[in-house]
Amino acid sequence: MESFLVSTGIVALAEIGDKTQLLAFILAAKFRKPVPIIIGILVATLANHGFAGALGAWITSLVAPEAMRWVLGLSFIGMAIWTLIPDKFDEEEAKFARFGVFGTTLIAFFLAEMGDKTQVATVALAAQYHAFIPVVAGTTLGMMIANVPAVLLGNRIADKMPVRLVHMIAAAIFAILGVATLLGAGESLGL
Repeated sequence: MESFLVSTGIVALAEIGDKTQLLAFILAAKFRKPVPIIIGILVATLANHGFAGALGAWITSLVAPEAMRWVLGLSFIGMAIWTLIPDKFDEEEAKFARFGVFGTTLIAFFLAEMGDKTQVATVALAAQYHAFIPVVAGTTLGMMIANVPAVLLGNRIADKMPVRLVHMIAAAIFAILGVATLLGAGESLGL
């Protein structure tokens, strides 16, 4: 349950102000059809984070536990720093309108998540917890917690959200996970 809850919380916080959340705002404003946008976000996230979680699980089978502890600890600290850097949204990621609302959302979100901090976090969390399904379910729920309100409420909430504060909290959580991992907090998990 810890892997699910940590994954949900970290991704929900890290996603606030992220480029995919900005993409959700843009798609909602452009299409004004929340249901296919939300379903597109869900399917794209499940596919993307499923791949990332599988990669994280696979990596743990290749790397010795002591080396994995250092890789994960430093990765979480790197994620903390990355979280503090504001995202820039590329308008090209929203230009798939010929595929309809669902198809546009699916393609745009899947591509926008490739190499994004939440995908990298999913790899690291799956490796850290050795829990593919809870981590992918948690990171997917975290994405939905951050993006569904963006789709439903759009610009009404965008200006009221303390994005910088939320990013600082997410960065602090990543940093704590990194330091705890480096200090051996995951030894009971074989790290």
